[in-house]
Amino acid sequence: MLNVPPQAFPAPGSQQRVAASGRAKVPLKPGRSLMDWIRLTKSGKDLTGLKGRLVEVTEDELAKHNKKEDCWICIRGFVYNVTPYMEYHPGGEDELMKAAGTDGTDLFDQVHRWVNYESMLKECLVGRMAVKPIAAPKEISSTLSEEKKQLNGMLSEKGVLGASTKDVMLSYDWFQTDSLITIVIYTKQKDLNAELVIVDCQDKRLRGEIIIDDHSYLVEVDLYHAVQEDLAVNITEKVGKVEIILKKNDNIHWKMLGQPLENHNTFIKRTDRGQFYRKCKLVSKTEVTHDTKLFCLMLPKSTHLHVPTGQHVYLKQIIAGTEVVKPYTPVLPFLPLDFKEPSCHDGAHIYLMIKIYSCGPFTQALEHLQVGDYISVSNPEGNFKKSQVQTSEDLFLLAAGTGFTPMVKLLDFALTEVSCLRTVKLIFFNKTEDDILWRNQLEQLALKDKRFEVKFILSQPTKDWMGKEGKISSSLLSEFVKRSSKYSKVLICICGPTPFTEQGVQ
Repeated sequence: MLNVPPQAFPAPGSQQRVAASGRAKVPLKPGRSLMDWIRLTKSGKDLTGLKGRLVEVTEDELAKHNKKEDCWICIRGFVYNVTPYMEYHPGGEDELMKAAGTDGTDLFDQVHRWVNYESMLKECLVGRMAVKPIAAPKEISSTLSEEKKQLNGMLSEKGVLGASTKDVMLSYDWFQTDSLITIVIYTKQKDLNAELVIVDCQDKRLRGEIIIDDHSYLVEVDLYHAVQEDLAVNITEKVGKVEIILKKNDNIHWKMLGQPLENHNTFIKRTDRGQFYRKCKLVSKTEVTHDTKLFCLMLPKSTHLHVPTGQHVYLKQIIAGTEVVKPYTPVLPFLPLDFKEPSCHDGAHIYLMIKIYSCGPFTQALEHLQVGDYISVSNPEGNFKKSQVQTSEDLFLLAAGTGFTPMVKLLDFALTEVSCLRTVKLIFFNKTEDDILWRNQLEQLALKDKRFEVKFILSQPTKDWMGKEGKISSSLLSEFVKRSSKYSKVLICICGPTPFTEQGVQ
């Protein structure tokens, strides 16, 4: 094995690992599936042991409930009796016990931030903490004062800054013509691009978010008048200026932009912001393999959203009256075979390659969606940085099953835009030949681009299989993971089920 620090992709803290079954799942007993849990919560059974009463819980009281047969956990100031949920938890009882009798908010955010615990555990709610175990960080709220300069009926406000970001100054302004409203956000960020700007306009509610490292600035307003559905976003990258252009429904003069909403004009950590969803229309569903399909979702005309390479989105569905959320990594509609220039995509569609599980309620619900149906899609998340690829000479991608999905955009980016790369090798692990995603496209790509090589490795091949057989191991990797030269800079990205990623990193 090469003495190269392996770069886990997605990173260990990333929720994207879950998109490829990255969470360590344990075998559940029969009758302990997600649907079984939903049925139990709707049965009317007292799951808290308090006969419907809500109580105020002290830290001392919470600490007493720290056993498997009596387990309370606090999440964001609310206390849940998770004892009845123990046998239904896909991550196993031991994972839940790490937070038994304590405030598990930080642990929850590390592993499950995308899960709607309020919906999943609503029948387990014991009550509120009397004193929050962890004080919430104080945020500076923006206040409107008469002394501020009024611009065309609207106040020009400075961004609200946290202590760690004093050097970041943001502001916004707006102006109008007879037919247009233009909101201008000044970030002074020289590396601003379309992937860092997310805009939605739904039912007069305008939401513009600017991503700056692990923080974001938000403009969120209930507009003074209605606007047309389609909007335009112009970004001046050199000075970090963003223009959001809206078309008026009626050519009348606006006295103000609108009413600021609760999180308007704030600059805080993205993890503190909470997820935002918009409804996307399913426009096509095509078969990739016997159990995997490519879903094409169309963004609303009133949304500007580009999912960066190495990031994922969440899909949200109501299943048997319970809100369920799962993360998936967008792919391309196909593997581009001409790498003379960067791939140009319209930005109006999101493509997701999803494995359908026969006993998985979430993917079964996806399978039953009809073309024209809608599904809620979140803002992107993830911490992968393109700069990691841009300084590499040898790129090795280790993928198992649908752990291949994050590699699609990464392949496209690497072969199109990283001139210093000498070799790009995908080592793709599957059970059978029928499980290999986009096999023909990958083989065509290897013929087209001499830098790219793909190796398929099967764990359950037929007798006719002429390729490599086995599971991930140091001996197998040492055969395929080789530098192009003695001192070449190597990046190794890995994605798949937890045992696969852990073995690969070791």
